[in-house]
Amino acid sequence: MKIEELADRVPNNGLFRSGQILSGYRRPTHVRRQLDRWVKSGRVLQLRRGVYLLRRPYVSSAAHPFAVANTLKKASYVSLQSALAHYGMIPEYVPVATSVTTGRPEEFNTPIGRFQFRHILPKRFFGFEEMGIAPDQQVLIASPSKALVDLLYLTPHSDNPGYLRELRLHEPDGFDRGALEAVVKKLGSSKVERAIRQIVQLWEEVWVE
Repeated sequence: MKIEELADRVPNNGLFRSGQILSGYRRPTHVRRQLDRWVKSGRVLQLRRGVYLLRRPYVSSAAHPFAVANTLKKASYVSLQSALAHYGMIPEYVPVATSVTTGRPEEFNTPIGRFQFRHILPKRFFGFEEMGIAPDQQVLIASPSKALVDLLYLTPHSDNPGYLRELRLHEPDGFDRGALEAVVKKLGSSKVERAIRQIVQLWEEVWVE
């Protein structure tokens, strides 16, 4: 296989799993050796075992961090601080792409950034959708309400008033408080319920000011 043939077989952002390029080849060992050579030459980056990124100029667009996160771990969606920053609900730049998964919690330090996966029970694995994040790149990401609820649920003592004020949560225009209430009810956590009541109160105080 030539590098140009690999480029034809992978998405425009260059993200692929080894199984995608081994399928259909009678001599997969030969392809694996070629893949190792591309990694050593720097034309392909290995992000984790079995997950790779073909670099420019062989691809037309850069892989978005959220697309990378989805590819690194199946049964996951972007959430927590990463999703909240994307929606403009927290002011800080988030250097780590954070996701939620039904699998084991993991963190990957890759050549293109750090990716963290937090574990959640399957019954609480909801509230996400597929969204276009960049040209020709679709990702699974939590809704604004679920991203907030995931953060509160997975953070110890998140109902502490000091912690909630430090978050400096912004309520975006058109934010659906009814949807937030429904997510909180479905999750079923008294800690999250207490935290959300305080957050809504903080938002109301801002409007009064």
